[in-house]
Amino acid sequence: MTDYTVEFVGTGEEITVSDKETILSRCIEAGIAQEYSCRVGMCLACSAKIEEGEVTQPAARGLTEEEAENYALTCMARPQSDLKLDRGKYPPSIEGDVEAAGDHDATAAADD
Repeated sequence: MTDYTVEFVGTGEEITVSDKETILSRCIEAGIAQEYSCRVGMCLACSAKIEEGEVTQPAARGLTEEEAENYALTCMARPQSDLKLDRGKYPPSIEGDVEAAGDHDATAAADD
């Protein structure tokens, strides 16, 4: 078992995470307010952009292969090196969904 340092960009928060545990589980134990919902790699609520380092996340089904190279689902991701993560950054596939939902909400409000 190897321990790695996970630093959260812009927050000053840093935790130590072993390669056998998820980043989210350590965040919860350390009292870090990392967003999450499903905890099974589907909803993307716990997404973070990988600024530096590598993770393994074979069960992160909500990400495409390309997205998994640049984003970590902290509920599934286990560090493979020291990391710098930017929390609350979402992959392009979900950003489009958020924008589309916003357009739909504006249209629905206009119809009322």
